[in-house]
Amino acid sequence: MSKRLPETETGIKLQIRTTFIEKLMNTTNDKKDDFIFGLRPVIEAIEAGKTIDKIFVQNALQGPIYAELKAVLAQNKIRPNYVPVEKLNRFTRKNHQGVVAFISDVPFHKIEDLVPQLFEEGKTPFLLILDRLTDVRNFGAICRTAECVGIDAVIIPEKGAAPINSDAIKTSAGAIYNVKICKQSNLAHTVDFLQQSGISVYAATEKAQKVIYDVDFTQPCALVMGNEETGISKEVLHHSDEKIKLPIEGKTQSLNVSVACGAILYEAVRQKTVKIN
Repeated sequence: MSKRLPETETGIKLQIRTTFIEKLMNTTNDKKDDFIFGLRPVIEAIEAGKTIDKIFVQNALQGPIYAELKAVLAQNKIRPNYVPVEKLNRFTRKNHQGVVAFISDVPFHKIEDLVPQLFEEGKTPFLLILDRLTDVRNFGAICRTAECVGIDAVIIPEKGAAPINSDAIKTSAGAIYNVKICKQSNLAHTVDFLQQSGISVYAATEKAQKVIYDVDFTQPCALVMGNEETGISKEVLHHSDEKIKLPIEGKTQSLNVSVACGAILYEAVRQKTVKIN
């Protein structure tokens, strides 16, 4: 006959198990992610352009391949979570070599395929280019606004962009799953492609002369928003059709990028609504 645990002990065990399950669920998005393990497989996945949601690394891990992994993580601005080996063992019973990485399940699209499709469907393309945004919460907030205003695609660079992880998805309120995201190897070349396709490209910068109210957003167009610290790269600025800005009346000369982006996008919505009416 099995011995019954005291109620307090049962409660403690249940609480421990519940806490572990909650933590495990928090390592993934609302949709189930795949995970990979092992030093070399994780390095190759990152170098192949896979979006890492979260990566867990064993405390005090050492060795030449781990040093290579650290360099790849730093280059791609991915922050590892250092944990005891016991936590890694909960993810998999196989030889994880001290590293487990969860891969985001957000799908990516090719802008070269998407633009012709939009025109074929009789739509007026309305695109958003995010040039090296690094803050995941800014990225998530912008994607939420972009989905609300009906942006056809959000374009980001393959390298130097904020990771599309669970923090970004949470900030977007899940909107990331409902907006098409395109990863491009060279944003300047992407701008050229859009222009050749008949899409005007507007770069948002406080150094511009033209304010957003003087821009025609009812035509096929793309808006470029830049890095939180350095703004839009010189190359992308040079390739853009026009530089535009929000009017600033106060002493503070700039807005948070997600706030500025939202203001410009809703001016575009206003223009489109007026044109329809």
